[in-house]
Amino acid sequence: MKQSASNRKVNEQAREVIASILLFDISDPRLDLVTITGCEVSYDRSVCNVYYTCEPDRYVEVAAALNDAKGAIRSAMAKKLSWRVAPELRFHQDQSVDAAESVGRYIAEEEARRKVAEETIGQGEEF
Repeated sequence: MKQSASNRKVNEQAREVIASILLFDISDPRLDLVTITGCEVSYDRSVCNVYYTCEPDRYVEVAAALNDAKGAIRSAMAKKLSWRVAPELRFHQDQSVDAAESVGRYIAEEEARRKVAEETIGQGEEF
């Protein structure tokens, strides 16, 4: 979906406010080290899709904690933003971070495999 400059600004504003709320206003220990990677706010600002990431072994726990804190986050967001409507929050796990990590692991493994192959070939020529 094509975004205008004003829509990007609204999305970034929502991301900053939600990240700040999680950091300073919500005291749930399950939400420690959760990163808000992005937000997509609808044009009428009634819905906000929030993308987050954390350690892979905590996905279920963090999803439950975000669902439990959804109302408190929405209320705090309404107080901090001058929007006419406090958007309904929908939390989604950001899969792009995991995909990037798996690509990085694959590249590192491939480089190690090539290095071993080059060393093996180089040793074979010395004999």
